[in-house]
Amino acid sequence: MDKIDIVEVGPRDGFQNIKEYIPIEEKLKIIEGLIESGIKHIQHTSFVSPKAVPQMKDAGEITRILLEEYPNFDFFPLVPNLYGARTAYDLGIRKVSYVLSLSESHNKANINRSHEESLNELETIMDTYNDLDICVDVATIFGCPFEGKFSTNTILKFIHRIADMGIKEITLADTIGVANPKQVREIVSAVINEFPYVEFQVHVHDTRNMGIASTLAAIESGIKKVQSTLGGLGGCPFAPGASGNTATEDLVYMLNDMGYDTGIDMDKLLNIARYEKSIINGNYSGHLININEKANSCS
Repeated sequence: MDKIDIVEVGPRDGFQNIKEYIPIEEKLKIIEGLIESGIKHIQHTSFVSPKAVPQMKDAGEITRILLEEYPNFDFFPLVPNLYGARTAYDLGIRKVSYVLSLSESHNKANINRSHEESLNELETIMDTYNDLDICVDVATIFGCPFEGKFSTNTILKFIHRIADMGIKEITLADTIGVANPKQVREIVSAVINEFPYVEFQVHVHDTRNMGIASTLAAIESGIKKVQSTLGGLGGCPFAPGASGNTATEDLVYMLNDMGYDTGIDMDKLLNIARYEKSIINGNYSGHLININEKANSCS
């Protein structure tokens, strides 16, 4: 069976939009449930300004606890700048996601920087912490709320700038959920062919009910690592219309049933997804978390 790595980003991308603060004990319980289900990679927080994203005000505390309890686990936070990278590094983190957008308009809305400023900051981080593994998350790859969709040639040129810096892992992010399977196949095939030395993963939102289909299209085009959020919770707070992510439990159900090897216990994953929904009032795009309710109401 083909091995597919599920990268859970819910504790960052799912929680960041929740206005009411989620107690750290509840965050930890959800993360522990994900680990028990068999998830091997978790983006557990974001080192951003609490003024911009109040939900992430406990980033340092939750990182300290998780590194102490799970010293060998693949936790990686999102960092938008050198300050965030320094904070994460000083806590013991040695792998981060650095975010920038293909769309300069979204880059300015999201992290208040131009492309040049973001790329210069990335270079500074790489020079300062040369033992830090950096995965660059490129937002709005499949479309932007301000600039629309981009040609494959534009995408390749932009990724060249990142890959030429020595980055070996890049996430193709569908920030507002406008990707379709045909577009995903074309872009994924092009980048894999152009950059065989880079490991690509995808992060697809489910705003228009194409998250599962587009993620599968990426897998069938050669992607082995895919991002999703428990319950499909979340969306970008700086991109109008970016509601809902691809739900981890829905994705795992499909892949397991198709014969892919995810290494994830579906029952445990679904239990923690339902628990999350019971304690956090948010925007969920997942289907399996509601399946019993729907079954009981059918006539």
